Amino acid sequence: MAVEELQSIVKRCQILEEENFKEEDFGLFQLAGQKCLEEGHVAQVLDILENEKNKVIIRSMGWNLVGPVVKCFLSHKDEVDKREKCLKMLDLLVKLCRPKELLLGLLELIEEASGNQLSEILLLLLDPLQAVIQKLHCKKAYSVGLTLSTLWSQLSLLPVPYTKEQIEKDPHGLGRCCKALVTFTRPFVEEVVKNKGHSLENSQEELKAELLKFCFKSLKYPLLTAQFIEENEEDPLKSFASEIVGFILAIGDSLPKVIFQHGRKEKCWDNPDLEEEEGSQLAESTASLAYLVFVQRISIDQFPMVLSPLYLLQYNMEHIEVLLKRAEESVSSKGLDLLENSLLRMEDGSLLHHYLEIRSFLSVPQKLVKVMTFCPIETLRKKGLKVLQLYINKLDSQGKHILFRCLLKTSNHAGVEGYIIQNIKNQIDASLKRAEDRKWFTGPQLISLLDFVLTLPEGAETDLLQNSDRIMASLNLLRYLVIKDNESDNHTGLWTELKKIETNFLKPLHTGLNMSKAHYEAEIKSKKESRQESHNPKNFCPVTVGGEEIPNVPNMTPEMQLQVLHSALFTFDLIESVLARVEELIELKTKPTCEAMAQLK
Repeated sequence: MAVEELQSIVKRCQILEEENFKEEDFGLFQLAGQKCLEEGHVAQVLDILENEKNKVIIRSMGWNLVGPVVKCFLSHKDEVDKREKCLKMLDLLVKLCRPKELLLGLLELIEEASGNQLSEILLLLLDPLQAVIQKLHCKKAYSVGLTLSTLWSQLSLLPVPYTKEQIEKDPHGLGRCCKALVTFTRPFVEEVVKNKGHSLENSQEELKAELLKFCFKSLKYPLLTAQFIEENEEDPLKSFASEIVGFILAIGDSLPKVIFQHGRKEKCWDNPDLEEEEGSQLAESTASLAYLVFVQRISIDQFPMVLSPLYLLQYNMEHIEVLLKRAEESVSSKGLDLLENSLLRMEDGSLLHHYLEIRSFLSVPQKLVKVMTFCPIETLRKKGLKVLQLYINKLDSQGKHILFRCLLKTSNHAGVEGYIIQNIKNQIDASLKRAEDRKWFTGPQLISLLDFVLTLPEGAETDLLQNSDRIMASLNLLRYLVIKDNESDNHTGLWTELKKIETNFLKPLHTGLNMSKAHYEAEIKSKKESRQESHNPKNFCPVTVGGEEIPNVPNMTPEMQLQVLHSALFTFDLIESVLARVEELIELKTKPTCEAMAQLK
């Protein structure tokens, strides 16, 4: 019935001029054709499309059949013959229909695609889209831009594969779509390249702008979050990255200019149409490009060999900061890799302190601290610590002094502060062993650092357990200073400041330890008494200290709580033993002086 109805409509329209087709003819043709395909009469519809007598009808009305043909193709996955006939019909529609209507029809199908069919529809329609756009001579740039924007918007709905297995299996088809997208885009890139070096017409300038927009969008998705597996030589996303960088090189400015002009007043290219790409999206895209070039070494040969490692670091710091801002492991790991790669090219001590006047040179190590303290991935936390130490090593003495001061002020994390204090100790040790460049870790400059280190944040009321890492590091530093520097030499300035250190650090620490130990001993006594009174020793209880429940700690048995409290007491005992040793050393060092003064009296 559906076939007869379609044939009847076609026969009636064959005798009409195109301008005499009525609106109802278009609707009837579409409904009858759709019904035929749904009922499986694929061969009959193909015959109508192939009939030379129907060329005018197909040219005018055929684009309405694109949706039904695609739907038919997707619904007959196990019927090769029908799928092949659908592909033939799609090819005929591309050849015969008006390109403008057909383009809109194809894009509408892509916009409506979702779920598991998304990648399949993209792969099916990319070749027809390319053929249709090539027919649109007067509005090609606009059509390319509209198409690439639609394709990218839909492509960005697909999840980026994370593991090697996901990359190889490509379950959502992202890798295949990226490969097909390169094939789709290449002819338009070649068209711009062919005219490069000549004054481009407005249409060619517009086409270049649209292609660059797409390239920079691709650098953000999927390439910003994509994981590149080193041992996988056939990684489709890495191949896509190489192609995108190649397109930028072919139609844009030089790679150094694109990467190094980010964030500066000059544009990366002289084209106002790309202004919408500026801001955070362009920053992330350019950072992604910097990673691809310097870490993955894609088109690295485009960079002049004369550029110094320090110059490259200076211009990459903004990109590193952008990458480290993102919480995703795949992005922040790129920031760590790019920073590590940039620092490894430099000699220790070669990063002069005046570079820290550039905002990113202080903000990047602060971002590293956040990775070290907040990132849930242990490997990234360790990598962040490793790269921070590498950064410290590259700074000159004054730079180290400035950075240590900054991180002690801003980190708000006892473990990080303890680590910085250990670094200060190492720098003091190095300074005492050399005759030159001792200024920043001896004498008055060191004392300005010690004012931050040898103090308790809240005096005797400081939470000693929370700050135990910092306190232990501070005590070990003080012990080292007392042992290494004699009062008669006073290279470090310690002995001049001893009274202040005792007042601001040692005495409050004594008081704090006595208070904390008494408090925790009372808690232990209370828990033991509660346990004896309880009928069920395995009851779970919230963890409380001083009457306040400790947040984010799972409920524990009384035995587990006692274990935690005893562990805290052990920490206090450890701090007390080091404190006692420090005071003993101070007394030994100052005793001869006191005796000499007594004899003078």
